[in-house]
Amino acid sequence: MGFSLCVLLVKAQDYDAEKVVRRLADIMNKNYVYPDKGAAMHDLVLKKLNKGDYADYKSPRELAEALDADLKSVVYDKHIRVRFDPERVEAIRNRDPHGGREPSTNFGFEEVEILAGNIGYLDLRGFADVRNAEDVAVPAMDKLIESDAIIFDLRKNGGGSPSMIRFICSYLFAEATHLNTFYWRPDDRYSETWTNPAFASQIKPDIPVYVLTSNYTFSAAEEFTYDLKNLKRATIIGEVTGGGAHPGGPMLITDGFLVNVPQGRAINPVTQTNWEGVGVTPDIDVPAEEALTKALELARKAISNNK
Repeated sequence: MGFSLCVLLVKAQDYDAEKVVRRLADIMNKNYVYPDKGAAMHDLVLKKLNKGDYADYKSPRELAEALDADLKSVVYDKHIRVRFDPERVEAIRNRDPHGGREPSTNFGFEEVEILAGNIGYLDLRGFADVRNAEDVAVPAMDKLIESDAIIFDLRKNGGGSPSMIRFICSYLFAEATHLNTFYWRPDDRYSETWTNPAFASQIKPDIPVYVLTSNYTFSAAEEFTYDLKNLKRATIIGEVTGGGAHPGGPMLITDGFLVNVPQGRAINPVTQTNWEGVGVTPDIDVPAEEALTKALELARKAISNNK
């Protein structure tokens, strides 16, 4: 560990709990996707601050854990995360696009294979911003689209960027298709995500598609699953997903603390709702470890029927 980082970490232990709590209360009040819940979080932590409930924590990490639990007692939103992480705070201040984390060389494309029977298989561990991952994502999808069926394995995928969802789905629809809408509270606006056939080297609107899920599947991975399920473009196999439909990002508090703030909510154009708190229910409910076997069985059957 370098000297400057050591100094940063040592100094960050000397924190002002009152300042942290008041800043966090203000952030949630002004930015949380549902104003009434943001206000309730604000009021709760300030009430506890005034009672002295945050005075006795022995470390900043204990305080962060307590604040995280208190916010989630108002609304159990899995995208809310209060952390004490001076290294990441410094990276964000320095506009490090990776937030102080080591960037992945494969951008989540863990395994790209053509399995026996010409079945494409993608083990995707995250949805990276396609602008950063283009050199990996393009050849991967160009390879997979040559198959006769595709399996997207999202059982170990915790989410990421809607831009990758849009890119991958553009190979699966003959014309521009509305995937999702987001409402963003801070600037009171809506944004839409559509496929773009120009992104794809080849389009196969009828290729059988299977998505594998687990209870770990979360956020953008759930959006991909939910979009394709409600557009009747894929068969979902596995377990009910984690239940996080409120995107956002990290906001700096003070003294090495930060909070991930859900600032938006997904609005599916088919259902007019989302999967927050309930997850995405698979079409075929099997334990996650059995999902690939079931998908291969169905893919072989579909390919045989299409010949």
